[in-house]
Amino acid sequence: MSAASTAATCDDARPVIAYLDAIGGAHPRVTAPPRIVSLVPSITELLCDLDLAGMLVGRTGFCIHPRETVKRIPKIGGTKDVDLDAVRRLAPTHAIVNVDENTRETADALRTCVPHVIVTHPLGPLDNPSLFRLLGGIFDREAAADALCAAFESTLADVRDRCDARERVLYLIWRDPWMTVSRNTYISRMLALHGWDTWPVTSAQRYPTLALEDVRGGVDRVLLSSEPYPFRSKHLLEVQRLLPRVPVAMIDGEMVSWYGSRAIAGLRYLGDFVRRARETVQTLDH
Repeated sequence: MSAASTAATCDDARPVIAYLDAIGGAHPRVTAPPRIVSLVPSITELLCDLDLAGMLVGRTGFCIHPRETVKRIPKIGGTKDVDLDAVRRLAPTHAIVNVDENTRETADALRTCVPHVIVTHPLGPLDNPSLFRLLGGIFDREAAADALCAAFESTLADVRDRCDARERVLYLIWRDPWMTVSRNTYISRMLALHGWDTWPVTSAQRYPTLALEDVRGGVDRVLLSSEPYPFRSKHLLEVQRLLPRVPVAMIDGEMVSWYGSRAIAGLRYLGDFVRRARETVQTLDH
């Protein structure tokens, strides 16, 4: 996603480096302080961790981390309903979008008023270092990006050292209808790093609907994500009634689904979560 390439040559023969985004768009390193609009919550947090909070001039209402920092940044709608007039008034030099979270129509509209629209699309946690380098390169924060890469790789190595068993899990993201994630998602790949393989094994949809009765005997545990559906204790009890022999637990959806710098904390969180979950089951078995 962020491989750098020599895109052109200046009159003085010095190479101009361009950084390639998820769809191959080339973006040069900034030469003046940028004005950035972020339409991706996890990337807004990443930009702040790259010491770019002062360059953020717009965000969505879902960009809530880091809370104290983003309070001063104007909201420009949601991820799917961007206020383009508000964006134009902010006169950004860069807008950052995501293939899954924003629409193609939004990205196309932004290109009419923003010089650089950076498209991102991490498909799994292993894509995070490339994301760090992409934004660190474009916005002249390479040292900060390298530090995040080192932290990510160190945490990933620790996770892999502790992953010694595999289980089948159903990760629920919605109710009425019940919805889960396919294995072709960031969430599923994040869980797989910790030895949890999502059910179903195959699916034509990335976020398939299901009947919980069809799951019986197919999974070792069920996880209720805190987002996008706000699952609560009453929903946990509901699933337990429908699947009485399967352990059911609530899980922090941000820690599992947010890429960017949050993924580092997410790897640690999920590693501890998996360990505690397995210890609990072992205690019950005995």
